[in-house]
Amino acid sequence: MTRASEAFEAKMYEDHPPFSHPAYRSTAKRARTNPLISITHTLSEMTGPNPGSNAHDPTAGWLEVTDGDADLTTNAGTGSEAIGSRTSVVGRVTDVHGTPIPGALIEIWQANACGRYRHWRETAFPAPLDPNFLGAGRCITDAAGEYRFLTIRPGPYPWGNHPNAWRPAHIHLSLFGTAWPARLVTQFYFEGDPLLALDPIFNSVAAHSRHRLVALYAHDVTEENFALGYRFDIVLNGPAATPSDAHAHSPAAGH
Repeated sequence: MTRASEAFEAKMYEDHPPFSHPAYRSTAKRARTNPLISITHTLSEMTGPNPGSNAHDPTAGWLEVTDGDADLTTNAGTGSEAIGSRTSVVGRVTDVHGTPIPGALIEIWQANACGRYRHWRETAFPAPLDPNFLGAGRCITDAAGEYRFLTIRPGPYPWGNHPNAWRPAHIHLSLFGTAWPARLVTQFYFEGDPLLALDPIFNSVAAHSRHRLVALYAHDVTEENFALGYRFDIVLNGPAATPSDAHAHSPAAGH
C-alpha cells in the first residue's frame, strides 16, 4: 500500500464508519482485519453497467428505467396505492466541487409503514405486509444531478442487536456511476427521529459526519394535501462526502 493510499484510508476512517464497531455487534464477525489490496479493473468493469453513457446523453445506458419506477406508492402494479404517510424525497448528486452528476442510477429499498421488509427471509418481526408496496424503486439523475422519489415513510423495527433495540426510520440507497466500481451504498434517516441517538449503526459514523446521513424536512418539497417533503443531497468524495456503509454491512443484511 502506498503512502497516498494509506492517507486516503486514514481520511476514510475520519468520515465513514469503521469496519468494526463493537456496539453494532454483527460487525465483529464481518469486519476486515487485513489491509486493502489494490485491484486493477477490467475494461468491462470500467465501462459497465452504463456503457451507453456519454456527454450527449448520460442516461443512454439506463433506457429500461421508467418514471414509474421512482413512485414506490404505485410501482407494485396492483392498481392500488401503498398504505402509509406519503413522503417525497428529493436531492442533488454532486462531486466535491459542486459539479452535478447526471445519468447516475439511484436505487432505494426500505421497510413498509409497519417496519417490515418484503422479503422471504423477513419472519422475525410479525408486522403486516402491504400487498401494494414493493419496498424498492429506482431513478436516474437528470442533467442537473437531481433525483426524486415518492414513497411511504418507513416504520421502525426491532433488530436484536441489544435488548429492546429498534432501528430508526431509514431508506437504503445505492448509487451507480458510469461503471461497476463507481458505486456508493449507504442509508439515510429522517430529521427529528428520537431513535437516532440510540442507534449503533447511525452512531458508528463519526459525530461530525452524521448530519450528512439525515434527510431534512423541506416545506418547498411538501405538497399540500398530498405528501411531506424531505431533501437529501449526496456528495461524492471529499470532506463533505456522504458517508458510506458499504464496508460496514451489505444490503443483504437488511439492517
